[in-house]
Amino acid sequence: MNRELNSIGFNKKPSDTTVVVAMSGGVDSSTVAGMMKKEGYNVIGITLKLYDDGKEVAASKQCCSGQDIMDAKRVANKLDIEHKILYYQNKFKQGVIDNFVESYLKGETPIPCIQCNQTVKFKDLFEVSKDLNADALITGHYVKSITTNDTTNMYRAIDENRDQSYFLFNTTREQLDYLRFPLGGLLKNETREIAKKLDLNVADKPDSQDICFVPNGDYASVIQKFKPNSFKKGNIKNLNDQVIGVHDGIINFTIGQRKGIKVSDKDPLYVLKINSEKNEIVVGPKENLAKKHILLKELNLLSDKKEFEKNIYVKVRSTGKLLDAKVIFNDQNKADVELVNSEDGISPGQACVFYNKDPIGYKVLGGGWILE
Repeated sequence: MNRELNSIGFNKKPSDTTVVVAMSGGVDSSTVAGMMKKEGYNVIGITLKLYDDGKEVAASKQCCSGQDIMDAKRVANKLDIEHKILYYQNKFKQGVIDNFVESYLKGETPIPCIQCNQTVKFKDLFEVSKDLNADALITGHYVKSITTNDTTNMYRAIDENRDQSYFLFNTTREQLDYLRFPLGGLLKNETREIAKKLDLNVADKPDSQDICFVPNGDYASVIQKFKPNSFKKGNIKNLNDQVIGVHDGIINFTIGQRKGIKVSDKDPLYVLKINSEKNEIVVGPKENLAKKHILLKELNLLSDKKEFEKNIYVKVRSTGKLLDAKVIFNDQNKADVELVNSEDGISPGQACVFYNKDPIGYKVLGGGWILE
């Protein structure tokens, strides 16, 4: 006789199910650990030490700081669950920080949070969880995952303001079938209410706002630290290829930027192109930011290509809206994306994530990195 599936889709009692919860020390992952413990699962909490911040302070708005590790440890003690800290500073430096720096030097706008999920969080933590004989790896990401016939599909979270599916497009099929995301059906305020009922010390903790290794959003300081010779003066040109100013380094600029160009014109100027080979910035009026065609590289598909014959939506930035699009696959793991309506400020180095709509919601089909 088949036993009814438990809350994370396994045909056994929670007490016979071991789960690893990735505990960052924030309210979301702490609440997930508490929910799993309360439901009777055998919970192992794991916190990753990813970088040496040099200032273990409570006021930090960055994730994965020293204070966060302390908070995760306190939550684990409160819940009476096993807790491990893994020291991944070298892996994080190689897989995330180095990539971030090189990408900026190429004139791109990188997204280290996707690289972090793709490397240390899901790749290495996935392997550790398997070694611990855990049935699933559970995180506090706001995405919905629906498991049917041992296959898990990822959907946008109910709380669209919190939805993190954009950051998880590079999850592999094997990882997705092993991962669970219990917060996908909750609003943020509901998560905090659960944390309060569980009497967790992080229930009112503010959300992290900065990238963990980028203090106060100052990207240039990070690149100065790792590549001090990268601040080279170069030309600022207009669309007629005329030099109209000088910049102090292309890493100070992103596509669509208006402030800080320090060149005046009768109309506001925006960064339209960053040419790393020539060390040049091209600026012009806002209407020239609008693009309809995107070339993608390094695709990761989570569904059959037949699904792309239906209506497809894409997201070209984490805070952006869903855009109607058509996707045409090329050789060498590339794709052309044609937008129905043009979009401003699309930048190389960002991700373009594919969605379609079914009765459950907006399903993530995969995505790729914007090449041009």
